[in-house]
This record gives sequence, structure tokens and C-alpha cells, in this order.
Amino acid sequence: MYPVSDRFLARLAESHRVATEVKLFLTDGRVIDLEHTGGSVTVDRSQAIRRTCTVTVPDPALIPRTPADQLATYGARLRIARGVEYGDGTRELVPLGVFRLDDVSGDVNDGPVTLSGKDLSACVADDKFTAPYTVSGTVLDAIGAIIGRSLPGTDILALIDNTAIGTRTWDIEADPWAAAQEVAAAAGADVYATVDGLFAVARLPALTDVDPVWAVEATEGGVYVSASRAMSSAGVYNGVLARGENSSDNAPAVSYLATDDDPGSPTYWDGPFGRRPMFYSSSTLTTLGACEQAATFKLRDARAPNSTGDLSSLPNPALEPGDVIRVTHPDGTRELHQIASFSVPLDEGGEFPITTISAREDA
Repeated sequence: MYPVSDRFLARLAESHRVATEVKLFLTDGRVIDLEHTGGSVTVDRSQAIRRTCTVTVPDPALIPRTPADQLATYGARLRIARGVEYGDGTRELVPLGVFRLDDVSGDVNDGPVTLSGKDLSACVADDKFTAPYTVSGTVLDAIGAIIGRSLPGTDILALIDNTAIGTRTWDIEADPWAAAQEVAAAAGADVYATVDGLFAVARLPALTDVDPVWAVEATEGGVYVSASRAMSSAGVYNGVLARGENSSDNAPAVSYLATDDDPGSPTYWDGPFGRRPMFYSSSTLTTLGACEQAATFKLRDARAPNSTGDLSSLPNPALEPGDVIRVTHPDGTRELHQIASFSVPLDEGGEFPITTISAREDA
């Protein structure tokens, strides 16, 4: 969760005035504080581009009409934040992301105008390779090089230990962002654009390895609105075989099979669910340890959909995918949920739906 004060979290459950901020950074150097009437920021870990946004503004003058307007708009960026006003003249804002402005549309006379954007990983994804592209060395160096070719000087937040990788070459037209994600997988990690406009390489923690960052309680003064729980075997795997073979480095073939080895799990490898393996291969994997990290990382995603939840609560803009929250239902039962996606409204009365990737009972 993005660092916020205890006062901030307490205020979310109380009647409060929402504070939002949208800044438009035009390519000619101008920065405009946008008056806005609505919109949202959607965050979804399952999507390659993790954060997207829409902003509704009343002023039709934002629609580019001249070549100069278009030049200033193409490549412009949005910085969006949401928080609370405390009533004493102070407020606390949480950044929701830095977005490349992709679309501007609306009534040219009366408005409103809708602005749409994607986080900065879209800049990497759209800069397709125009020649074969090769990386080698380490995970962090390779990811830094891939992102740096599209966004020079961008900082990479390394939240993992560095890992050696094998030589990997992508063909013309390949997606550089998919390449960066493949390299990160060799370390059992994700790569994503942060809310501050940087990039991070980090591992998704196991549900049981971290403490809950927020309580969603159906009690007086709680933020719980509604919830549903589901289980499904669609798209669920309980084993991942990760393989690597690299002739460029004269590295022998290596592989590792990660399975759900928890006898208490509904997707236990040797249980009634049966064995349902999936397969992953990359020439970046040249050691048994790298295969183990990649297989374990892929398995967390592959088996997580068997138990999911859809929650609705009062909005908390500080949450991040992968955060664990404690949910207390109206009947008093408690569960731990790991967040997969949510949508933060930019208005006072918007709903805050949360989808989780895994859930379990909490003692």
C-alpha cells in the first residue's frame, strides 16, 4: 500500500470531503490543473498495462483543433491523485498514476470532454523492436535497457535481488514490454509502472507471507459495502513446468516443476482436483534456480483464480495490487484477500469495486 498516515486511513471510514487533483503536462512545457467532474483510475494486475484512466472535464477548449494544439497534446501526460480533506485547511493526497494521454473526445461546443490514458508502460509496449534485440547479463540490467530505449533516464526500483539470465533475442515487431515481463519472470518477479511514474521490479508475496494492510469490516464505522465469493476451476492449474535451453550461451537444458504441495488446498497436486500442469519456457532461464523462481511465480497466478472475491467498500486510493486485506463479513466471519484489481473514482459518490486473486479464512 502506498504510504499514508494513520489519520488518512481513519478518515476513509468517516464522513469526509474527497480531494482529487488532475494535472495535464503538455509537451510545450505548460502544466494545467484540470477542473474535472468525474472519471476513474482502473488498476488491474492481470493486464499488461496495469493502470488506465479516464477523466471527464467540462471545458471543450481542451479538444485540440489546430496543428499547434495537436503538437502540444500528442505525448502529453496526466498526473492524477485522490485523497481526503481534513476540514482544518489541510489535505492528504495519494498519487494514482502518471498516464500518457491517448484520447481526447467530446462536444466541441458544450463539452464535456473525456480524456483517456494508459500508464507509462504503454510507451515501452508501443515502441516495437525495428531490428532484432538481444539482452544478456542480469535481470535488472536487461529490464533497464529495454525500458531505457523508450524512456531514457527512467529510474528502475529494484525490490528483488538481481539474477543472471541467459542471452535472449527478440525478433522485429516484438513487444518490448512483453520482453521486459519475460525477463522479470526469470527472477520470479513482475515489472510494472508505479504511481509515481517510475518502474518497479518486485515479487508478488504469498497471501500468508504478509500482514494485512487494511481492514474492510461490516461493523459500525467500517468501510464494508458488499461482497461475494466464488470458486472456479476454469483457467486454474496446479503445476507449472518452467524450462530453459540456451544454445547461444552453450547452456544445457534445465527445468523445474512447481506444484501445489499443500494437502489442505483444493488444488493440491495429488488431490481430487487432479494434476493440471501448464508450461513456460524462455532462453533467459539457464539455471535450475532460475527455473524454480519462474515456475513458482507462474504457479501463484495459475492457481489463484480457484478462490476469488468481489468486494465493494468505501474507496481507498492507497491500495496496490498484491496487497492483502482482512475482510469481516456481516456474520462475523473473517477472510484474508489478496488484491488483483480495483477502480478508484474521481468523484464523491463513486463505487469502489475490488477483485481478489486469492482468499482464505482468517482465524
